Amino acid sequence: MSTTTATSPAPKPLSLGVIFLTLYIDLIGFSIFFPVGPAMLEWYVNKESQGGLLAHLVGRLQALASVAHASDLATGALFAGALGSVYSLMQFLFSPVWGARSDRIGRRPVLLLTIAGNALSYLLLFFSGSFLLFFAGRILGGIMGGNLAVAIAAVSDVTTRENRAKGMGIVGVAFGLGFLTGPAIGGLTASINLLDRWPGLAAYGVHPFSVPAAIAFGLCLVNLLWIQARFRETLPPESRGRDLTLRERNPVHSLFQLPDPAIRRANLVGFVVTFGFSFFESTISFFTADALHYTPRNLTMIFINIGLVSIFTQGVLARRYVPKLGEKFSAVAGMALIGVAFAGIGYAIGVAKSAPLLYLMLTLSTIGSGFANVALSSLISLYAAPEEQGKVLGIYRSLGFLARALSPAVAGWLFFNSGGTVTFMVGSVILLGSALLGSGLPRPKK
Repeated sequence: MSTTTATSPAPKPLSLGVIFLTLYIDLIGFSIFFPVGPAMLEWYVNKESQGGLLAHLVGRLQALASVAHASDLATGALFAGALGSVYSLMQFLFSPVWGARSDRIGRRPVLLLTIAGNALSYLLLFFSGSFLLFFAGRILGGIMGGNLAVAIAAVSDVTTRENRAKGMGIVGVAFGLGFLTGPAIGGLTASINLLDRWPGLAAYGVHPFSVPAAIAFGLCLVNLLWIQARFRETLPPESRGRDLTLRERNPVHSLFQLPDPAIRRANLVGFVVTFGFSFFESTISFFTADALHYTPRNLTMIFINIGLVSIFTQGVLARRYVPKLGEKFSAVAGMALIGVAFAGIGYAIGVAKSAPLLYLMLTLSTIGSGFANVALSSLISLYAAPEEQGKVLGIYRSLGFLARALSPAVAGWLFFNSGGTVTFMVGSVILLGSALLGSGLPRPKK
């Protein structure tokens, strides 16, 4: 213990910096296509209108839309929800694999492998002139995006139990900044089409939305080089656990095998709140485009607002007040605030059609999300033993990815059949239910 204490302070800032950048870039990849989703779908449909996988899928959806008298944007929301579900499903399947593997061999080699894979996924997206290649790139990105659990486990490696909420606040800032930068890159570069200047690039698969993918690819390379040069392993050999079987890496199986009921309940709460919150991520672009006629630039402003509020909330407010208020209270209050704000978002867009009210509700939901995310991550980490941080956090993140895999399809179906206001009202009920469920969590020992 004395040796570890004497040698650990030097690498901690570098490790946290690399972890921050890893999470930041992962969130860019997750959110970069949010504002251009409707435009990108329209481009692929127009390009592949005859034959192929996309034409078949969209044709079936349009037939359903005709029967249900749904709009083209409702069809797009349903399709985008299905596509988002596939990305998150890959994260769900591979997050426990990467988390458990990092418990066995260390965080550094797993981060190097997965970030290199992420870079490859963006390269595929850059050349994805066909929808099939775009689909393959998103699948690969989802597989490698499961490394979020590894990065968060590394945070727990270099923070004390008393400072765990502050460490998770740094994670929250990375999430907020990524959620700001990704949509901003996507929205602001939507009008930059490389084919306008070099039309011959189309033969290599370059398309009108290649620029965001190129920027994300460059960021991944920077991250990879930085980890190679600066990241010092945060998990010493003496703290590593055994390798797990495939069955043990199954997050659903692993969840029910966990002996601590507090960890099981906290994971269930995390699943429910992520499922409800993902209604926003899946449908906001289509809801605002349909009801308020928002363009990608308008949508970019929404995500910039969310990102800025999220950075301030998780980087300043949550880091300062979650330790004082307590992780349990902060989590429950945050989830309740999101639930109330979601009802307000549905009313602001679908009924009042008021941009000021929309931004107020977005701000409240982002504040609530910031407190809930930091507090729940801290609770899970505090409930878990030191040698199981990667495994337990891997289960938690993986269940979150499962929620994101299921939620877009459900939200898209609700939007398709009942419209955006009903979709957000249902999301509000789910989030208030998660707050009620979270009220039964025990206080962690520090």
